[in-house]
Amino acid sequence: MTATVDRAVGAFLEALGARTPAPAAGSGAAVAGAIAAGLAELAARVSDEEEAAAEAESLRRRLAELADEDAEVYAAFLRTRSDEDRQRTIEVPEELAAVATRVAGLARGLATTGKRSVRGDAEAAVAIAEAVARVGTRLAAINRGAEDSSAPRA
Repeated sequence: MTATVDRAVGAFLEALGARTPAPAAGSGAAVAGAIAAGLAELAARVSDEEEAAAEAESLRRRLAELADEDAEVYAAFLRTRSDEDRQRTIEVPEELAAVATRVAGLARGLATTGKRSVRGDAEAAVAIAEAVARVGTRLAAINRGAEDSSAPRA
């Protein structure tokens, strides 16, 4: 587990709501994406689809890592204001969107082929992962400067 996910959920939510630059939207979305991947993993395991379960587990771990990476790259940009660190504030949410899209696709398949008893879990994973992908895409656009924004957003 990573530092963000290892924290108690309540402590993470308090940190998310604090008046600090990070964690913020990217970290919150990454944790939500990890939850979606966990739901897909559950659906796969109950459905005895071990390959899908292993993929969901891998995606869950990557999303947990992205929660920490997002907070770290945003903090680095605030310190340096460098082009390199600005680029990382674009790359991390882009990867967040890409990984979440993979979770949504995996979960969509499980909602169709998996056991009926976990269909709701798979469908929840799809909905959450699709929302996370939209958030990642939007944050990357903001950080790219696609709108009137002098500083990236976490």
